[in-house]
Amino acid sequence: MSEPISGRPIVLIVEDEPLVREIIVIELEEAGFEVLEAQTGEEAADAIERGTRIDLLFTDLRLPGALDGWDVAERARRRDAAMPVIYATGYSQGDERRVPGSVFLTKPYRIAAVLDAAQTLGVKGV
Repeated sequence: MSEPISGRPIVLIVEDEPLVREIIVIELEEAGFEVLEAQTGEEAADAIERGTRIDLLFTDLRLPGALDGWDVAERARRRDAAMPVIYATGYSQGDERRVPGSVFLTKPYRIAAVLDAAQTLGVKGV
């Protein structure tokens, strides 16, 4: 994961399914965002703990490894108490661990729903 260099809003996408991740990355880049990618909660936590600039966290809930999407969002909020978070899942998990001020999407979702959620959270592409 490289450090971003543009002035565009930066979204950290945490998604273990390569095809899903690739599609959302392309769509968000076309919408004016810079995108960082992580396949696991551990990769995402590393970027967060390194202090990488992140304007929006978009995380799947079920991830391989020890950290799930709930854990990633909680770590992100410890670093930045106001970091906007979008959760996504294809499973019927409850939202009992959602950080305040976040948005929850159920898969399959449309890119318009992701962009609407980002805008609701105060982050939009350029």
